[in-house]
Amino acid sequence: MRLLAQSLAGALLATIALVPAGAAEPAMKVAKASERVYYVQGEAGMATAANRAFNSNAAFVVTFEGVVVFDALGTPALGAALKQAIAGVTRQPIRRVIISHFHADHFYGLQSLVGPGVEVWAHVRGKAVLGSEFTQSRLEQRRRDLAPDVNEQTRLMGADRWIEFNNGTEMEFTLGEVRFRLIDVAGAHADDDVMLFVESDRVLLAGDLYFSGRLPFVGNADSKRWLAAMDVIAPLQPKVVIPGHGPASTDPAPDIALTREYLQYLRETMGRAVRDLKSFDEAYAETDWSRFAKLPAFAAANRINAYGTFLRMEQEALNKQ
Repeated sequence: MRLLAQSLAGALLATIALVPAGAAEPAMKVAKASERVYYVQGEAGMATAANRAFNSNAAFVVTFEGVVVFDALGTPALGAALKQAIAGVTRQPIRRVIISHFHADHFYGLQSLVGPGVEVWAHVRGKAVLGSEFTQSRLEQRRRDLAPDVNEQTRLMGADRWIEFNNGTEMEFTLGEVRFRLIDVAGAHADDDVMLFVESDRVLLAGDLYFSGRLPFVGNADSKRWLAAMDVIAPLQPKVVIPGHGPASTDPAPDIALTREYLQYLRETMGRAVRDLKSFDEAYAETDWSRFAKLPAFAAANRINAYGTFLRMEQEALNKQ
């Protein structure tokens, strides 16, 4: 697999310092994915105080009528740094921010990106996610674990336009003669997933449906629907895929295959344990994880993924009765 971050010479365009009081200054670098599309890449692994919660990606598309941003990163400071990074690339103003899904690492920076002339778009199902007890408790947890980058001034912001996909699974729009396709993949990784295909450049902004160079975070996602959603990517024939986490790729097939293999393996092993009436602890201890154990984020995410899938397989088994 060719990694875009390695293959595009001269793609690092800007370094933006993040400056919360009393903290070190991690760097944010902008890489160019195509003529119009740029992205910033977080570190591998989970969000921690050490990496300043910079573990996810965001992208932006420059048109002559303004900038479309995809995701807002995981803290207001990161959102502010992203805004500065965009200003370092273009004088065009931000016109639209599209949130791939309302998980903390993808939208907490939103409050630093909004302002006059900026419209925020998200899947209509994000309303319920944003207002859920889980999302509120997650904020409190991150205020404890990621202070001062997430603190009492961190606000959970929603969309100006909640997109409904009543007439199909895609919505097309154009800005500055650049053609976009907003793709509904809700219920796969999260209840409110969307992907954005920049048709003019054949770049897919995939959110967390696609992971590159690291173990996917599955949690309690519907892995069956996620596997179906993976089938949406191949027909697009993207030249570049920018995932929610990990480096962008000009050869997405191996990452698609790895994600598919991992999801299938979770379902097979945890499903068999459910059928055999084993406990989760027994199932996890007996499973051979060696195929995936060396991937970044394995230690942090695999047990959570397996447990979520175990519960999912129990529910599927009950639904069949």
